[in-house]
Amino acid sequence: MTTHTRIRPFNTRDTYPEQNLDNDLCQAVVANGTVYVRGQVGQDLETSESVGIGDAAAQAEQAMSNIAVLLEEAGSRLEHLVKLTIYLIDPRYREPVYRTVGRWTKGVHPISTGLVVSGLARPEWLCEIDAIAVIPEDTR
Repeated sequence: MTTHTRIRPFNTRDTYPEQNLDNDLCQAVVANGTVYVRGQVGQDLETSESVGIGDAAAQAEQAMSNIAVLLEEAGSRLEHLVKLTIYLIDPRYREPVYRTVGRWTKGVHPISTGLVVSGLARPEWLCEIDAIAVIPEDTR
C-alpha cells in the first residue's frame, strides 16, 4: 500500500485572504520515495509575507531557500533534485533567476523546464519554482 506524507498542510483561505478560496493543500508531498514540492515564490514559509518585491533574483533566492527547507523536512536535500520547473512572468527575468537557481544547484544537474507565463497567483510575484526530488534509499 502506498503511503503519502503531507508536508506543511494549509488552506488557501488563510494564505490568500484577498481571494475567495477554500482549498486544502500542502507545501510538499512524499510518495514512494519521491518528494514533490509545490511551486515556491518570493514568500516566507513561516509568515507567508512576500519578499523581494520587484526583484526577480531575490524572489528566486527565497523560492530556492524554501525548496531546500521543504526537502529537508521531507527527508531529502537539494543534491537529490531530479526536476525543476521555473515560471517567469517576463523573459527578461531569465538571467537573474537562472543565475540564482544555478548557485543553489551547482553540481546537481537536475533537469529543468522554463516557462514564461502571463501571471502568477499574486501580482507582485515575478517567478515561481517547483521541484521534484528523491529520498535516498539509505535514509528511508
